[in-house]
Amino acid sequence: MAQHPPLPPNRHGFTLVEVLVALFIMAVLAGMAWQGIDGLVRTRDGAQAHSEASLRLSSVLAQWEQDLAHLQPGPAAPALKFDGAALRMTRRYGEGVQLVMWTLQDQKLYRWTSPPSNRVGELQEWWIRSQQWTAVQKDALVMLPQAMAWQVYYFQQGDNNWSNAQSSGNVNNPQIPTPPASSASSAESDESDDESLPIGVRLLLTVPQGSLTRDIQVRPAG
Repeated sequence: MAQHPPLPPNRHGFTLVEVLVALFIMAVLAGMAWQGIDGLVRTRDGAQAHSEASLRLSSVLAQWEQDLAHLQPGPAAPALKFDGAALRMTRRYGEGVQLVMWTLQDQKLYRWTSPPSNRVGELQEWWIRSQQWTAVQKDALVMLPQAMAWQVYYFQQGDNNWSNAQSSGNVNNPQIPTPPASSASSAESDESDDESLPIGVRLLLTVPQGSLTRDIQVRPAG
């Protein structure tokens, strides 16, 4: 009598429940992997944004220091004056004198400059024009897009502490002098007027990263 080969054992596939469990586990693993990647991207973007903000802030402070390092007292306008909203100064630039204004408007720090000139009348006209922000806003450069507050302090000869620039009196000239008969008069003083300047200028600036203090020596003490 011929013998029949044994029947193969019954082979069962994955049940629906097993498939669903496997899919759930894969979805969880994929979600965890995505969160890890998203965290890395956020960390990278945050570090890059912080680096860019720090670089920009360093550039702004360098420009601030350069402006104060080239102050030019003269008869055209006060060499340095802070009114709470803006700090105006006259500085040497090339062959002439330039009016520079730093101002905080709508939580943005701007820097505006006039064309360099050697004429007293022209610099005085720019000084008067700079009193109206709308007249010079289009030519102002945004130095910091986010700056919540600022304050300027002077260290005067004979003082033992920093004093608010608004309560220290106007530096150089209390009022804008009357234009001379000839507008071609030189905007630079014939004699040095460094004694009219404070010894140092302190900037206290509040930015998203926190509060920043920068002290700049304007002229030697003594």
